[in-house]
This record gives sequence, C-alpha cells and structure tokens, in this order.
Amino acid sequence: MKGLGLLVAACVALSAAAAPAVKTYRADDKSAVRIVGRTLADAGDGSVRFDWSGVYAETELDGKALAIKLSDTGKSYFDVFVDGRHTGKVKAAGQDTVVTIADGLPRGVHKIAIRKCTEGETGMTTFHEFILPKGGSLTAAKPRGRHIEFIGNSLSAGFGTEGKHPREPFSPESENCNLAYSTIIPRYFDADYTIIAHSGRGAVRNYGDSVRVSRNAMRHKFMQTFDEDTTVKWSFDGYHPDLVVINLGANDFSTEPHPYRREFVDAYCEIIDSIMSKYGAETPILSVMPYAIDTQIEPMFAEIIQRNSEKAKIHFVRMPTDYLNWDSDRGAVWHPNYQGQKKMAMMIIPYVATIMGWEFPDRKVE
Repeated sequence: MKGLGLLVAACVALSAAAAPAVKTYRADDKSAVRIVGRTLADAGDGSVRFDWSGVYAETELDGKALAIKLSDTGKSYFDVFVDGRHTGKVKAAGQDTVVTIADGLPRGVHKIAIRKCTEGETGMTTFHEFILPKGGSLTAAKPRGRHIEFIGNSLSAGFGTEGKHPREPFSPESENCNLAYSTIIPRYFDADYTIIAHSGRGAVRNYGDSVRVSRNAMRHKFMQTFDEDTTVKWSFDGYHPDLVVINLGANDFSTEPHPYRREFVDAYCEIIDSIMSKYGAETPILSVMPYAIDTQIEPMFAEIIQRNSEKAKIHFVRMPTDYLNWDSDRGAVWHPNYQGQKKMAMMIIPYVATIMGWEFPDRKVE
C-alpha cells in the first residue's frame, strides 16, 4: 500500500507539471487591453460584447503567445496585426471558443491589434478573456490622440471589399471594413476611429423597403449601442470624436418609392442634431454626398447644409459618378474593392486635412 501511495503521488505531480501554466486577463481590464468602439461590458464576468463593424482591441504583449476566449451568435471575422504586420484572419463562432491570436513570437514586447471585419448582421461577438503563457503580461495600447467617427452604409462597412469580381455574391468572408475608406483615412492620419454603419441602410429609407420612411434607418441606429439590438441605447460617454463623417443617401434613393425631399432632409438633419447634442456643436461634420444615385439630390444636400450652416460646423464633399472603374475597382455585388476604397479615401483625405488643420503628410494611402 505504501508503494501504491508513492505511485499515486508521483502521477499527481506529473499531471500538475504537464498542465499548461497560463495567465488570464478579463476582457474589460482596461489596463491590459484597449477596446475601441461601441461596446458593452458585463461587470459580472468581465466580458465585453459588440457587433459594429471595425471595433478593435489593441494591447502590448510581453511574451510569445496570446489567445482569446470568445463567443459569437453567428460568424464574425477579425484581422490580426502583430507589430504592424497583418498576420491573418480569425473567425469567431460558437460559444466559449479559444482562438489563437499569436504564437511563437520572439522574446520581447509586441504590439497586437485585433480588428473586426464584418458588420452586425453576421453576429454579436463577446470577448471573455485574454490568455497567455504564465510569465507574460499585457499592457493596454495608448490612445492616438485623434478620433474620427463614420456614419454610413455598406461603403463604410466594407461590404465586398475582398470580392474578386463585381458579379460575385456577398459573403461574410469577402466583407472587410479594414480595407474601406472608413479605416484607410484614420490610418493615414494616425487616428482612432469608430464605424456606425449597416449595409442597405439610409438616413430615412432602407434599400428595397416598400415604404418611403423606414422603421429602423441610420437616424435610429446612431443612438444604439449595438447594430442589431435596438433596445440598448448608447451612453455617449465612451469617447468624443474630433470629426464625424456622414456618408448616407445612396440607399434612400436606390429603389422606389423614393422619400420626399422633406422626409430625407428632415431625417438627415435629425442625425446632425443628434451629433451636436451628444458631441457638441463645435464638433466638425463632413457630409459626403454619395455617387451611386440616379435621383438628382443636390438641392436636398444644399438645403441640409443651409439649414445647419449657422448652428453646426458642417462641411460638404460630393463623390463624382465616374471616379471608379466598373471592373477593376469593384468587389462583390459591384461594391468598391480595396482599390476602389483607396480612391474614395484619397478624395476625402484633403478635405479632412483642411477641416481639421491636420498635417498632410507624404505617406502611402493604404
């Protein structure tokens, strides 16, 4: 019996030695990881939920490996960057899944970024905890000092940017807002960003709707914490953008019945009023008049600018109809691919520099 006891003790010791030694951080630990965008933390278990396009987490890893325990109500995709280099894409699906973000890194401190590619329709993601080998540590990345918010539709969400052909049908795998103008512009200016965008949505009327005034258009979604959940309202305490870019109107007038001029102008002005009430009247707003419209809506945008010129710092830029090639600049379902999105960004960047008084550096737009 004595020998058996020694054998059991030895087995227990071996099992303990073989067990992986890990260190974990709650997803809501702001000293360890900085998560940018509209999110909701659960104080009970430390998890963080979100579904908007472009939400991202940044940390500095002192160690060789990092994983995330996460869940998703559908199927969402994330780009991973290590020390500024894109290292691949990971998928969030199912419940309590552990996804490896980085492994086998050289000794030292590494900058890690995990950026959501897909929009709310594909799934609601929950980050539970960050996991790394014991002995390593995480330190939250510092804010960039500039912040741009984008309110838009499929163009801002990166719909089809990774599509190989204009006739290719949409899939979550081909959607990537990290290749959209809404992230290219902030990268150029080294700014943080938030994207409030949903494909097919307009200011007042959504694509294909049978009525002129839709029940849940972008004027409603702007007030929400989540894209797909209308019940949780955003507190507007998480950040204060330096600039807000609105790119809406294409879906309002894409199919019949078109909204009346008064309906569109009033809805657009409602968004502007919401921005001013939440961020202050001194926050600059850049209104982008979209190109993909058959209806002549220049007078509507002129009225929007005129109605707000004295109470808001509002600016205007029109996207011309012929700035994209119909083949080489198009991804899935005729939406701009990465090349087309870069052209859009290159057109807007000078306006941002002028409006904000930011330097216009000689650097690559990517």
